[in-house]
Amino acid sequence: MVQIFLDTASLSEIEEFTKWGIADGVTTNQKIFLSEGGVDFKKRVMDICNLVNGPVSVETTKSTVPELIVEGREYASWHGNVVVKVAMFGDGRGLQVVNQLARSGIKTNMTVMMTYNQLMLAAKAGATYVSLFYNRSKESGEDPVQIIRDYVATAKEQGIPAKLIVGSIRTPEDVATAMAAGAHVMTIPSKILRQMPFSKRSEETIAEFDKAWQDFLAAAKARPV
Repeated sequence: MVQIFLDTASLSEIEEFTKWGIADGVTTNQKIFLSEGGVDFKKRVMDICNLVNGPVSVETTKSTVPELIVEGREYASWHGNVVVKVAMFGDGRGLQVVNQLARSGIKTNMTVMMTYNQLMLAAKAGATYVSLFYNRSKESGEDPVQIIRDYVATAKEQGIPAKLIVGSIRTPEDVATAMAAGAHVMTIPSKILRQMPFSKRSEETIAEFDKAWQDFLAAAKARPV
C-alpha cells in the first residue's frame, strides 16, 4: 500500500495526523523549517523523530562534497529514523554524496528531481528513496505521471530497492493521480491532507442518515405500547 509522509516540521500537525492513523513518516526541507520561525533545528528534528514511528527526511544545506558528507553523517547520528536528503546537483556531486553515505549504511533521500533519468541515477548511486517533484516536473515540460509509471515499472522489473517519493503536491487531485500512477510514497502538505477526507456529497449523505435516525426514534417513541 502507498505510504504517506507528512510534509511538515510542525509538531502539532504531526500529532494531529498521527491520530488519523495515516502518517508513515515525515519529510522536511529548508522552506518548511523557515515557516517554523527560528526553532532549534536539532531539537526539532529529534522531537519529530520521537513523535513518528517512521523515516524523517532532513535535508543537507552545504555545497561541496566533503561538507555534504560531514553534514549528512551528523544528521544520521542524531536518531535512527533520520534519512539524509541530498539534492540532485547538475554536476553529479549529489550522486557522489549519496553513494558515499549509502556505503556507510546511512539512509538517503535524493531530492529535487524532475526526470526519469535523474531518478534512475539516484537509485543506481544507492539512494534509499528517490523524490520526484510532481508539479515542478510538469512545469519544466516533463510528464510526471508517465515518469512515475516508468520508474515503478522499471524498479519492479529490475528489483531496484529505492522507493519513489512523489512531492510538490498542490491539490488533492494531484495526490489521487500520483497514487493511481503507482507512487510508492506520497509526501503531502498539511493543507492538502485536511482537504482529502471531505466530500460535499458525503456530508449531505451523513446528514440525511442522521435525520432518518431521528425520525425513526420519534416514530418509535410515538408508537402505542
